[in-house]
Amino acid sequence: MNNMPDLRLRMVERQIESRGVRSKLVLDAMRKVPREAFLPEHLQEFAYEDTPLPISDGQTISQPYIVALMVEALALEGGERVLEIGAGSGYAAAVLAEIAGEVYTVERIGQLAEKAASRLADLGYGNVFVLHGDGTQGWLEHAPYDAIVVAAGGPQVPESLKTQLRVGGRLLIPVGIDPRAQELVRVTRTGEDEYRTEDIADVRFVPLVGAEGWAPEREIPEALQPRRRRPDSADAELVKAIAGSADSFESIDTANLDSWLDRIGGSRIVLMGEATHGTSEFYRMRDRLTRELIVKHGFSFVAVEADWPDAARIDHYIRHFEYPPSEWTAFARFPTWMWRNAEVRAFVDWLRTHNADFELEKRVGFHGLDLYSLYNSIRSVLKYLDEVDPASAKVARERYGCLTPWQGDPATYGRAALTGAYRTCEEEVARMLMDIIQKRTDYAQHDGERFLDAVQNARLVANAEQYYRIMYYGSRASWNLRDDHMFETLKTLLAFYGSESKGIVWAHNSHIGDAEATEMSSRGEHNIGHLCRREFGEASYSIGFGTNSGTVAAASDWDGPLEIKIVQPAIPRSYERLCHEAETPSFLLELRDQPASAVVEGLSDPRLERAIGVIYRPDTELASHYFQAILPRQFDAYIWFDHTNAVAPFDTLELQGLPDTYPFGV
Repeated sequence: MNNMPDLRLRMVERQIESRGVRSKLVLDAMRKVPREAFLPEHLQEFAYEDTPLPISDGQTISQPYIVALMVEALALEGGERVLEIGAGSGYAAAVLAEIAGEVYTVERIGQLAEKAASRLADLGYGNVFVLHGDGTQGWLEHAPYDAIVVAAGGPQVPESLKTQLRVGGRLLIPVGIDPRAQELVRVTRTGEDEYRTEDIADVRFVPLVGAEGWAPEREIPEALQPRRRRPDSADAELVKAIAGSADSFESIDTANLDSWLDRIGGSRIVLMGEATHGTSEFYRMRDRLTRELIVKHGFSFVAVEADWPDAARIDHYIRHFEYPPSEWTAFARFPTWMWRNAEVRAFVDWLRTHNADFELEKRVGFHGLDLYSLYNSIRSVLKYLDEVDPASAKVARERYGCLTPWQGDPATYGRAALTGAYRTCEEEVARMLMDIIQKRTDYAQHDGERFLDAVQNARLVANAEQYYRIMYYGSRASWNLRDDHMFETLKTLLAFYGSESKGIVWAHNSHIGDAEATEMSSRGEHNIGHLCRREFGEASYSIGFGTNSGTVAAASDWDGPLEIKIVQPAIPRSYERLCHEAETPSFLLELRDQPASAVVEGLSDPRLERAIGVIYRPDTELASHYFQAILPRQFDAYIWFDHTNAVAPFDTLELQGLPDTYPFGV
């Protein structure tokens, strides 16, 4: 145990400072407080690992990084009066005491309060005062406080705590409707009855129990109680049931899907997902299904998770338009491989040939759902930040890498909001972004005859600036705005093509599976899949995709180079592991039409599910790419490929010498 001081210094350097905590006061405090002193003896050797640890009574000592993140968010300068709710072991109170003048901490569990008070006294923290009581009601006797920090997650911000803040004071608390997942929010009191709220990070804390928090555990709604794991024997039976119920196929081209396609062909919207943004089998199966639905069931258009101007270039090509498009080269910006690949090109060329046999009004369209010039605008923002604020540019790259809601570290959303780094250049960045959008809007007016373009460009201008602005301060609002925009675009397309029109959507699983069936809902996030089910009911049909291992086209960082990466085998307790153990290389599993089956019942226990976007970080596989879901509620059908391969991106030489009308350009 003699090496604890060295481990502590290394912990601060590698786990805290390297992840963006910059406050000298916080870093010095973290270097001084001996975390091992606040742990049971048998856990002291793990004191400086990057993880929360159990103490007693179902409580935990928080991960060191989270403690530092929260203390920095309070913006202490030294000498303040601070209230902490949830003393726990007393570790965070000791860190606060190294900075603040007085720390008052409330703990609802008597045994923990007694131990924390004794431990803090033994370590010489005479400026910390411990109360056994209901933390949701604060400690009125010593109010007002310059700062309040809550180390447990509540369903809302307790009013008692807000009123005990000094004007100008800051309150930090995890909030969420699910006690297992919350959004860390900062509330600043700006007046007698005025407060400003900011989202800081996605976090998970133990429930905040009390009069203004959650009721005792026995009274927490059953739907929000942690579910018990199915025993391994039940999983073995479920694997057998999957293998027996799934429709297996040997290849994408020869799979007999006619009867299933006939059942879903009457849907108004068919949403086709992907578990990654760079897997060949997902693209080729969507191609196969889409061709069948267009030819045999009369679908009107394909709408993809892509920018409107880029997809418009494809649309001009496949519908044989004569006037010039607004975008001369499609998908030439990061992540180029997502749409500029051999798999998409095969579908685009087929659709152009198919449309040649029809009058203009009967030709199938190809459109982008995403925010206006999403990737091009991000690139411009990063270029600007590289020049004026490199530290913020680094944070921005991490944020933009998290375009799926479960693909990141709390630091991704917290760093700049805590330090105020973005605020120093926010006005200039927003102005620059609006200039970019305006220029592209002016250019797009070459398509003035098309009413659809005019309407869509107007909506894009309004939404894009708001999207990038709120991207600076939180994950939930920006995600919801983006999916709201995509859903509104989808409805605009349905109206444009007529009351009898039918559409196909290509997007990531995280967009097309119902968010209500995933941990997204506990963070207040929704998506296209949820909005379609709410709007269209049974006329909306969603198809998820999954894989166990293989290769994938992805980058390590936003705007980074394309890499062909190895997909790690699925982890235990995941849906992917169940499908892999079924030992059926490729299959389709119907989920909607067999609600009472043993398979659907067995799959209805929450499990982990994997999501890989344009960023893949295998070294943080569990934290970066897995989330909790209930598969039969998320999708209407699930298509499995046990081993998959990366998409085949274009080489520039492949595109030289092609006619000017070719959409992908050079």
